[in-house]
Amino acid sequence: MREKISACVITYNEEQKIGRCLKSLQWCDEIVVLDSYSTDRTLEICRQFTDKIHQHAWLGYVGQRNMIRQLASQPWVLFMDADEEISPALRAEIEAEFSRGTGRFLGFEFPRQVYYVGRWIRHGEWYPDVKLRLFNKAYGRTEGQEPHDKVVLNGPVKRLKNPVWHYTYDDITDHLNTVNRFSSITARQRFVQNAPFKWSDLLGRPVFRFIRGYFLRGGILDGAHGLVIAVINSYGVFVKYAKHWELIRRRQSDFHEFPPEK
Repeated sequence: MREKISACVITYNEEQKIGRCLKSLQWCDEIVVLDSYSTDRTLEICRQFTDKIHQHAWLGYVGQRNMIRQLASQPWVLFMDADEEISPALRAEIEAEFSRGTGRFLGFEFPRQVYYVGRWIRHGEWYPDVKLRLFNKAYGRTEGQEPHDKVVLNGPVKRLKNPVWHYTYDDITDHLNTVNRFSSITARQRFVQNAPFKWSDLLGRPVFRFIRGYFLRGGILDGAHGLVIAVINSYGVFVKYAKHWELIRRRQSDFHEFPPEK
């Protein structure tokens, strides 16, 4: 008898994408949704696929992942984002692995492939973008630094070859808005942790990010799409450090304007 899987999806205002995601997970033994009080039709759509729907205020990606893992009733969990879809080939590969037994493996990782501005991206920093998303919940948990979470597993992992599909951004404006949001989160974390600001980070890291993504990892092979992605990724690095510099400047300005009382 094969081991059972809980598909776990965290949501917030995902009415445009959640149906495609949940439809691709109907082969799992249960679907669990953890919603952060959506105000659109997300919950209405989710109810078409599962009755295991929970709501909780947003705890960050790490917090939400760990909470939904605890809500899952099956021994294995499959983490998915609302803008992702299990490809038919990956479903078949997972089912084949579980039908013959997971053996010594406690987790499975697989590539994630992005659909961007009308094209599947096959090179650069976005592919293969391997993720550990399917694992025995007794041996793993989510860690990482916001907004980047990762599963940490105490046991062997097997890599599968077929991808989960990722419909990351609606368009370039959506991409830029996400870069702006994530760079603010990361800059704030650096500020709170008293990480030092370095001009070499602001000036050098964006250049290296572009070279790595466009040339070293083959983004150039994706044509104009690869160029746009590499430039925006580089820009994201620049604004992250620029925002960190801004926060430090504000603190220094406030200190001089309102020095502490003796």
